[in-house]
Amino acid sequence: MKIIVPMAGRGSRLRPHTLTVPKPLIPIAGKPIVQRLVEDIAKVAGEEIEEVAFIIGDFGPEIEKSLIQIAEKLGAKGSIYYQNDPLGTAHAIKCAEQSMTGDVVIAFADTLFRADFQLDKNSDGVIWVKSVEDPSAFGVVRLDNYGFITDFVEKPTTFVSDLAIIGIYYFNSAEKLMDEINYIMDNDIKNGGEYQLTTALENIRAKGAKFTLGKVNDWMDCGNKNATVETNSKILEYEKEEMSQFPASAQIENSLIIQPCFIGENVKISNSKVGPGVSLGNNTIIINSNIENSLIQENTRINHGNLSNSMIGNSAQYFGVAREISLGDYSVLDFLSK
Repeated sequence: MKIIVPMAGRGSRLRPHTLTVPKPLIPIAGKPIVQRLVEDIAKVAGEEIEEVAFIIGDFGPEIEKSLIQIAEKLGAKGSIYYQNDPLGTAHAIKCAEQSMTGDVVIAFADTLFRADFQLDKNSDGVIWVKSVEDPSAFGVVRLDNYGFITDFVEKPTTFVSDLAIIGIYYFNSAEKLMDEINYIMDNDIKNGGEYQLTTALENIRAKGAKFTLGKVNDWMDCGNKNATVETNSKILEYEKEEMSQFPASAQIENSLIIQPCFIGENVKISNSKVGPGVSLGNNTIIINSNIENSLIQENTRINHGNLSNSMIGNSAQYFGVAREISLGDYSVLDFLSK
């Protein structure tokens, strides 16, 4: 099986944190979003992953190297493809056509999930879905009495279903999907000005393919700062047993750590209360601070911070007392200097 990961967008809603790092590579509880995504898919698939293909923009060689390493940690080949123009979800997959063979999972790298189902490889495809309160903001599916999908509807204005497509799909034949993507692009069939994957899905279904559901228990968004901080707290709670042991290199003096928390290598914490729901990246220093439900990246220094629902990037410095902050990489914010 292969995993295809379209991730060419820079994540403008998560700025300033995505000005230097693409959103899928932002660490959540010590591990990049996209790494968590492919690892979780591998667990659901229940079989060896042959290849992970990443569809990116102009992210640079260091980020490409990081992505290849993520694939190799799964024992898979890593491939890089480029989507230089944002022409839609179907167009993104077209960019990785060379890897679109056999059975594949396509996963858009802006979401994380928790699921306890096993992938049904006897169907033509599986669509990951989650029941939502407001389906008008999503693509949704409608089912027949046997649980098979009868319609794919993009952002319905009247109620069709509350089963929202979360952006993860299984196909037992990537070649069939590519036939439909090539058809809609060759004939310039667009929805909302773009080539949409849901158009190809509907064409495959209309030709007799049977799609079933993969229902997830939790669907976690990383679209903006608040959602990303909330997702960090949820992941920490899910993995609190694994997070309970701190690295030997961490130095914690006269401080209280309230679990669940992630503490990276060479972190220094003194005269502070940290947690719950806090991630601290490698080499970060926390002094005289009170931090809860926040995501702090690597090589950052915080002094006299009183923070909640906050996100601070890499190599930043924060001195002050604000309750909530969003501070990007290499930034300095000092409320204490005179």
